[in-house]
Amino acid sequence: MSDDDVLDDEAAPRRWPLLVGLVVVVGGLLAALFLFDGDDADAPTVTSTAAPATEPATTEPETTGAPTTEPETTGAPTTEPETEQPDPEQPDPEQPESAMWPWAVTGTRFDEPTAAAESFATDFLGFSDPIVGEFLAGDTRSGEVEIRPRVDGASAVGATVVFVRQAGDDDSWWVLGAAAESITIDTPEQGDVVTSPLTVSGTARAFEGTVDVELRADGNGEPIATSFVTGGAGPELEPFEATVEFDTPGDVGGALVLLSTSPEDGSVVEASAVRISYTD
Repeated sequence: MSDDDVLDDEAAPRRWPLLVGLVVVVGGLLAALFLFDGDDADAPTVTSTAAPATEPATTEPETTGAPTTEPETTGAPTTEPETEQPDPEQPDPEQPESAMWPWAVTGTRFDEPTAAAESFATDFLGFSDPIVGEFLAGDTRSGEVEIRPRVDGASAVGATVVFVRQAGDDDSWWVLGAAAESITIDTPEQGDVVTSPLTVSGTARAFEGTVDVELRADGNGEPIATSFVTGGAGPELEPFEATVEFDTPGDVGGALVLLSTSPEDGSVVEASAVRISYTD
């Protein structure tokens, strides 16, 4: 046995620990690399699950907030009635206070339309013993009654139509106005609110063309003003226009009455009347 052989036999036991250490070191490095790669692979799963939780929170409040603004837009129509200027209040023919006769402040009431028309002709217009025609219905609650003057026991040609309506809680009959074929009223119109001076216009035919003008106020048995207009004296209607001045009776209802009279005795032959109201 040589000296080299002896040295190799002595060194062999010292190599094994070195080899075992290298194996352990390499194995540790490989394990560390494996664990490092595994952590990176798990990382995306954490971020991907967290993202959906934030989406509903950002979008849902924005969409549900819109309806709270709608009441602001619906508020605009409340200003429209303030900008609209209402028309002057006009008498309503459905209410007794808007009727020409009987006066609503009195207790006079009529159960029949012909009785209301006859009282209006004699007590309001001034006819003397008129001939009262039958009631002609216009609808279930209104109509007209024809009034004619009596001349030598017979009726004259001229006729005055009285317009009546059933109204009020007791369904009594009221007169709204009157119209004669020979006297038409253009101004004022039915239901107008008037002040002084008042312009009266229309067409007429009468003896010598003269038609009497009277302004009446509710509750007053006498005219508050009188005048006259001149229309046609022949068979044709002629236009007329006049200005009537008066002292206002206050905020009350009334009537404009135009009358033609008999040249023999001054009795009323025909009449037209429209409902008006006065104001201060």
